[in-house]
Parts: sequence; structure tokens; C-alpha cells
Amino acid sequence: MIKQGILGKKVGMTQIFDDKGNRVPVTVIKAGPNVVLDVKTSDKHGYTAVQLGFDDQREQRINKPDLGKFLKVDVTPKKFIKEIRVDEIPEDYKAGKELTVSDVFKVGDPIDVTGYSKGKGFQGVIKRYHFSSSVSTHGTHEFFRHGGSVGTSLDPSRIIKGQKMPGRMGNKKVTIQNLKIAAIDKDENLIMVRGSVPGHQNGYLVIRYAAKKRVYI
Repeated sequence: MIKQGILGKKVGMTQIFDDKGNRVPVTVIKAGPNVVLDVKTSDKHGYTAVQLGFDDQREQRINKPDLGKFLKVDVTPKKFIKEIRVDEIPEDYKAGKELTVSDVFKVGDPIDVTGYSKGKGFQGVIKRYHFSSSVSTHGTHEFFRHGGSVGTSLDPSRIIKGQKMPGRMGNKKVTIQNLKIAAIDKDENLIMVRGSVPGHQNGYLVIRYAAKKRVYI
């Protein structure tokens, strides 16, 4: 069994029951099949990694240079492509090789899941940073959800870098560490992960073995 990582797509959340009859909330991830598009070696590229592709794409949506890369390894074009660093590349890892969930993970493995969080748009400081709103009593005038003073008087006479202000919220790269695989559907290439993962439904994810293994009790 090769242990490095796989690409997937968030399907949604549900619940399952373990052997003791306990209800376990899980996130369902469609993780495969993946296709090896390229293999990076330390001798040729300076590092070792495996380039994976996931989720078929129509040829009409691919430009000619990118389409040539897929035709070179005789695979259908893919929507989601990522490189996953590995310490050692197995001998049977060649361009065009197909990977399934059972080739990479098993039930109980600790994993790190990386994706992009849900975008919330332009938000104020109350929603973005959990500031407290001003009192709504007599005498308060047009100052209900503001951030307060940001000035610094005469010295240094500027706004300090990093000041919490309104701005775009969400849509950031987030990694949730040490999640546990609760179940695997080999036929459908589905992973049931205990807990939640970043992103919206149909959002792409990178699933890796946990950098630091947690002991589950």
C-alpha cells in the first residue's frame, strides 16, 4: 500500500454508526480514481513528488498546450491537478497509472485535508473578527457596527500595519489536521472522514497522511 496522498471532491455530510452503536458525524469525500500525470525526481527536478489529476474535463475546455500533456500520457483531461511531495517514489509509479482510495488509505488512518474555505464576501469587523457592537442607547449617533478608532495620534502618525478592518472574508487555503477516516467505500471511491473539512460542496480537496499522528482514545 502506497502512503502519500490523493485528490478528491467534497460531496457533503452525513452520519454513520460505529461498532458500538455510536453515531458519528462524517464528511463524504469522492477521492478517485486519480491518474498519475508526472513523476518528479530529485535527480532531474531537485525534489520528489507525484503529479495527480482528478475529475474528467471535456477536451473543448482545454487549450492546446495543456491538452498535449494529457495526450502524451494517454489519459483524459482533468479539472484538478496537484503535486504531492513524497520522500520516495515507488517503482510502479509511472505516468498514466490509476490510483484508487484503497491503494492509498485504509480505515483508521489519520489525514490532513486541505481546501479553500467558503467565501463570505466583503464583511465588517463584527462578523469578520467578532467585534462587539456599540450600545444602542440615547446619545449613540451613527456608530453601531463600526470598528472604533484606528488612529495613532502624532507618533507614528499612521495606521499600524495589520489593523483589523473590514474586508474580504473566507476563500482562504485551510488545512484541517489529524482527521480520522471512519469508513471507506472501495466501489465508489468514497472516504468518510470523521468531522468537517473546509470548503463548499463539490469543492476540491487534497488529502494527505497526517504530518503528526494523533493518538485516538
